Amino acid sequence: MSRRRASPLPARDGVDATRVVPRSDGSAFDAVRATRALAGVDDAVLLARFAAGEVVDRSGRPLTAAEPVPALEPLYLHRGVGAETPVPFELEILHVDDDIVVVDKPHFLATMPRGAHVVETALVRLRRLLGEDEVSPAHRLDRLTAGVLLFTRRPEVRRPYQQLFADRRVEKDYRALAHTPPSGLTVPREIADRVEKVRGNRQASVVDGPVNARTRVAAIEPGPSPDRAWYHLVPHTGRTHQLRVHMARLGVPIIDDPLYPVIDDELGSMPERGDFTRPLRLVAHRLAFVDPLTGHRREFVSRR
Repeated sequence: MSRRRASPLPARDGVDATRVVPRSDGSAFDAVRATRALAGVDDAVLLARFAAGEVVDRSGRPLTAAEPVPALEPLYLHRGVGAETPVPFELEILHVDDDIVVVDKPHFLATMPRGAHVVETALVRLRRLLGEDEVSPAHRLDRLTAGVLLFTRRPEVRRPYQQLFADRRVEKDYRALAHTPPSGLTVPREIADRVEKVRGNRQASVVDGPVNARTRVAAIEPGPSPDRAWYHLVPHTGRTHQLRVHMARLGVPIIDDPLYPVIDDELGSMPERGDFTRPLRLVAHRLAFVDPLTGHRREFVSRR
């Protein structure tokens, strides 16, 4: 995960302050107003926050509404938290010690705040549950994917655990439910291609070029009905939507995937209407690694 200068503002009720980067020179108020959709507050609220000293620069110095701010110089303020549809599933703690917390994330819960999903995220829920605002994810799972997710509890141990994932020194096993394999689809099987996702496009695509996405289909087991099967997937890389793209390429897209092989807006909009009955049937089933602090082998398995 990328490293970023720590916010000068403390978290508020489990939610970090928003970092806003002005794209052009102008007053502080104009700079923040230009990105108020990100900040989640309107002009009147922004002015009030400036007056209260709640908009600060990277050093924590309060800014005034009329103060010039250089382009690309970050500002910080607490975003507004709008109404969110509650995700009706528990965030189960699988393990906790002085350094890490491992949870079993439910479907539909984002790993950390992004866009309209702020409170209904694993990070904010876990911070509120533990009463600890220094909790931070060591890696991420897609909002629609359930399963094992690791968090650190203290800033001083964050980097070693994040580096495990950056260096691909973590064993990851996923389980996906799809239709029974067509004739000729045998396992184990390796899929290697180039997967790219362009900002603004909901789907990732397979394109020409050097391989950057590798997945191993390790096994196929009978599913809950004769026409469905469980696929055991081992990703060797971590491209966006990689497993979903690869399963669709094999002709067995994951059950209830709203994006692959084609976009299904009706299915994709169900959670926003409070209907959580058709989750993407993909689970990060197992996570294993050698602990960077103790040298001991650790393994965590989802109960989903």
